[in-house]
Amino acid sequence: MPDSRVNRPMKRRHVAMALAIAALPFVCLDTPAAFAQAVMMRAPNLNVAPRTPTINPNVAPRVDPNIAGRANVVTGGDRATNFAPNTPRITARVNPNSTMPEARFSPNRHSSCEAADRDSSGACSGKTADSGGGKGGKSASKGKGKGGSGGANSTVARINSQTFPNRLVAEIDGTLTDAQTDELARRHGLVRVESQNFPLIGATIGLFRVTNNRPVDVVSREFAAEAGVREVQFNMRYLLMQQKTSEGDPAQYAVAKLRLPQAHKLAHGMNVTIAVIDSGIDTRHPELANTISDSFDALGSKEGPHVHGTGIAGAIAAHSRLMGSAPEARIIAIRAFAPSSTGAESSSYTIIKSLNYAVLHGAQIVNMSFAGPKDPLIERGLIATAERGVLMIAAAGNAGAKSPPLYPAANPNVIAVSGTDAQDRLFSASNRGVHISIAAPGTDVFLPAPDGKYQITSGTSFSAAYVSGIAALILERNPALKPNDVRAILEKTARDLGAPGRDQLFGAGQADAFAAVTAAGAPPSVPMAVAPKPADPAAGNDVSVSRAMTGSAASLSSEKSGQ
Repeated sequence: MPDSRVNRPMKRRHVAMALAIAALPFVCLDTPAAFAQAVMMRAPNLNVAPRTPTINPNVAPRVDPNIAGRANVVTGGDRATNFAPNTPRITARVNPNSTMPEARFSPNRHSSCEAADRDSSGACSGKTADSGGGKGGKSASKGKGKGGSGGANSTVARINSQTFPNRLVAEIDGTLTDAQTDELARRHGLVRVESQNFPLIGATIGLFRVTNNRPVDVVSREFAAEAGVREVQFNMRYLLMQQKTSEGDPAQYAVAKLRLPQAHKLAHGMNVTIAVIDSGIDTRHPELANTISDSFDALGSKEGPHVHGTGIAGAIAAHSRLMGSAPEARIIAIRAFAPSSTGAESSSYTIIKSLNYAVLHGAQIVNMSFAGPKDPLIERGLIATAERGVLMIAAAGNAGAKSPPLYPAANPNVIAVSGTDAQDRLFSASNRGVHISIAAPGTDVFLPAPDGKYQITSGTSFSAAYVSGIAALILERNPALKPNDVRAILEKTARDLGAPGRDQLFGAGQADAFAAVTAAGAPPSVPMAVAPKPADPAAGNDVSVSRAMTGSAASLSSEKSGQ
């Protein structure tokens, strides 16, 4: 039998333990509240093993945020089209023999950083803007259905909305004959719609249609791998920047805002040629008599005049009962936009054809009252146009406050124009951004319409047109000025609006034609930048067309077009 003295200590320990357990509830009831808070505030210790990513072959690759950014609404006519801020350049390789010019610096061009990367002074900041933009950035990454699989579908939808389906644009070897090009295309299920050599960019560009229902991106990669093909991309979609309105003050408030009567005592845009890349212009309208010096239909269409193109030409050169900003300027009327369900639209191929024609036929200013996504082919054309010393002016766009920069206005070689109203407020749909150079009236402006009619309309399209006319006044006053000189004069003489100094709504401010023409200085001894075309009695190219307004603008309000 074990010794009881041996078990006695063990019994004492058991009794002590039992008493401690019995007292535990009473001890907990007396715990201070600060202890509970401290427990709640403690950061948990999480030991998570490193996660090894796995790649599911059935999941589409992640989309670059610079490509699949927020879908932005750009209004053209009555409907809206979505544009992603930047568009993928579909190129399988870089051919060292490509004729594509490198981005060279020239005194007529701004530095090559993008508009979204500029600071408030317009200088390159070295920062990349978020292309997602606002709430749209979240929606772009948000999938639909299980597992968020809708992301890839939404990206495809965005690309489809900003391109023409089953169309590719490619730079091809200029030594190939049409037959050789057709055979090359046929091997990839393509049909050559059209091809042309463009001296502006030193390249032969072809427009091709996919015929075998294969994915366009797959066809483009395979086609780009051919020895005779150098660059391949989508045929991008562009829309005119007009928003129709049914009401508004019919008086030409823009005339007073821009101080056009005072400016016209010094210049009228005489012997300055402006190419208007737009829809069809009513060349027979009384407001445009003796104004159209040349016409080119880049579409090869038989469409009649269009309300947008006629209004743009009127904002520049109206001279009967209305007053444009440059009533004696010559206009090269280039039809590049065809009526569609979106109002009027054009494409990469048509616009590069139009730019090429404008530069080769002596345009000193190119008005581009349209907008769309960033486009590699058009970027090449803009660089080449700037290096030829041609001034380019474009509508900022009608996509509103949350839109990223639209093109061509966002190209650093282009003067981007936002819109204002009769109270000097920003046009509600106008794009914003550090790339905005200047503002001009674009809300409820009174302009010509086809068939001798008139319209009240809105859009940054017309703001750009007014500024193109003012630029013509500056060049008449001083033909020796370079594009950057004209830009500097426009911005320096602008009337500041909004926050003091340059801002993202109005740029340098609202254009002031009289101050700009005055600042341009006296004309040099040789009064014209280029020799004028020989007088053509039939066309009346050198006939003075400026005249005072002979009727009250208000009296024309009943003639508004019912567009």
